[in-house]
Amino acid sequence: MSLNIILFKLALLVYFSATILYLVDIISHRQKAGLAARWVLLCGFAVHSATLIARFVEAGYTPVTNLHESLSFSAWCVVGIFLLFDVRYRLAVIGAFLTPLALVLMVIGGVTVTSVAEINPMLNSWWFPIHVALAFFGNAVFTVAFAVSVMYLIQERMVKSKKFSALFYRMPSLNILDSINYRCLTLGFPLMTMGIISGAMWANSAWGGYWRWDPKETWALITWFLYAALLHGRLVVGWRGRRAAIFMIVGFCFLVFSYLGVGLLLPGEHNFKSLQGP
Repeated sequence: MSLNIILFKLALLVYFSATILYLVDIISHRQKAGLAARWVLLCGFAVHSATLIARFVEAGYTPVTNLHESLSFSAWCVVGIFLLFDVRYRLAVIGAFLTPLALVLMVIGGVTVTSVAEINPMLNSWWFPIHVALAFFGNAVFTVAFAVSVMYLIQERMVKSKKFSALFYRMPSLNILDSINYRCLTLGFPLMTMGIISGAMWANSAWGGYWRWDPKETWALITWFLYAALLHGRLVVGWRGRRAAIFMIVGFCFLVFSYLGVGLLLPGEHNFKSLQGP
């Protein structure tokens, strides 16, 4: 078993421990569990970073060409972005929503093919890591926004029904959740935009054209327009609260399909098979 797989399994185990601690913090109101979860998750992120470095050394390229590598890198980005937001907001409850998502990505990635394959020579460009970093970090920011939007709808429903569970007293106010949602949008949208632009530059270097209406490109553009509409609605029309949260969740569903649905189900130059060499 290669070093990167050993580290991957160790990171998965640490993420599982962090998920349990975050859930204990929410259920039992033990703030020490939340603090411990933060440190455990930070350790898991460090181990996961070592995993990606080991994979990069073994493969010789940015490791996102198959489902295992892509899901692992996605989980790493989600955890990394959450830790950055956690420095600002210190809200363990967000970790209780996000660490299970990262854990699911790791578990699915762990049961897929983990062998290293050579990258398609046509795609071996310095645009590759730039495009990947921008796209995946943008996706990770919108994953945080998705979790916060779900939290917003849950809390709003409790407020309207006047039925408060233990979770209600652990969540921040609706205004804070809406503020985080907006901050995610203003950070994630530029990353997505630059990811699409860098992807076009990469396509031009690989295939001699900036845009080929590949299924991945088409769905990425549709998703971009959805988030652009949400940003316009917030800046110009004044969308806030429930409407913005619902729109963010819808956008995230399109984002997931653009990322996984296209890569697994549709033919084209962006599916996982096309990214690998013969």
